[in-house]
Amino acid sequence: MSPELAHVLVRDCMHRGIVSCSAEAPLTEVAGLMAKHRVHAIAITTGHGGRPAGVVSDLDVVAAVATGEERIAGQVAATEPLAVSADEHIERAARMMAEHGVSHLIVLDHEGGYPTGVLSTLDVAALYADAEP
Repeated sequence: MSPELAHVLVRDCMHRGIVSCSAEAPLTEVAGLMAKHRVHAIAITTGHGGRPAGVVSDLDVVAAVATGEERIAGQVAATEPLAVSADEHIERAARMMAEHGVSHLIVLDHEGGYPTGVLSTLDVAALYADAEP
């Protein structure tokens, strides 16, 4: 990673706030939330303190459309969402995404470990594009 990005933290380029729905929500509802909020992923909650239990990405929705099956969010969500601290360096977060083949990380605050936002591959790409060579 370039020297300009060496000290950038996740909190400096993440999207604040999380769009979420229950695991029982129909996938059509999830797709509607994506379109309404112009996001590529929705956090799935199970009622355990509102913490994400999975993530449904736009590619998950596309895969469901391709099969023609009616599904609910919990059936297509990743079983364990990957999370990163808002205080983590962006390089580590990018490495996590690459190693796990995911395009979104749930960002947690440093105090209580509660979700405060999302870091996406597009956030990393925008940061990388703006870095001075």
